[in-house]
Amino acid sequence: MAELHFFTGTMDSGKSTLALQTNHNHAARGRQGRIFTAHDRAGEAILSSRLGLTHEAIEVPPDFDFWRYVVDSLTQGARIDYIVCDEAQFYTASQIDQLAKVVDELQIDVFAFGILTDFKTDLFAGSRRLVELCDRMHVLQVEALCWCGKRATHNARTEDGVMVVEGEVIVVGDVDDAPGGPPAEVAYEVLCRQHHRRRLTAARAQAVSLAPEPLPFG
Repeated sequence: MAELHFFTGTMDSGKSTLALQTNHNHAARGRQGRIFTAHDRAGEAILSSRLGLTHEAIEVPPDFDFWRYVVDSLTQGARIDYIVCDEAQFYTASQIDQLAKVVDELQIDVFAFGILTDFKTDLFAGSRRLVELCDRMHVLQVEALCWCGKRATHNARTEDGVMVVEGEVIVVGDVDDAPGGPPAEVAYEVLCRQHHRRRLTAARAQAVSLAPEPLPFG
């Protein structure tokens, strides 16, 4: 029976690498699949890994219909044995419903990869729906590490080196120009819960004391 798999972890936990490896393993056994992605760091219609591996993919805009795409492809004589979906956190809840329908009605395996929460620590819509619908959820065993050495559990965004917790969920490239100055440099970093809560990034940790926070009484 086909299944909907969801592989999740923080940034730097190897999700895209595993997506590429999953596609390779199935293709090596003669299976034919499709690869999808959205807002990949390397550009449109590309699945890329931080290890430098890349593969052509189909870009998923908000109005993309997985069910219609698969049905139309099969009707035209194409063969699809499995689907790999990277950056699935950026998919809409409706698109996850469509993927579940592909699994149930067409018996095509779907392997989705994505992070659970955004830089505000809120669940992405696509990830939330995957947790609700997937047959199997896999937390990646390759642990990303915070600058302090603890297991990283949260994704942080910095602008001009300063951690932010407000703004658009999806930022690909620079944010809007600051009045009278150049655009802010946007970067991402993985942190443990404690340092995400304290907004203590690696750069800021070098400039401030690491003394414990005062107790909330006294």
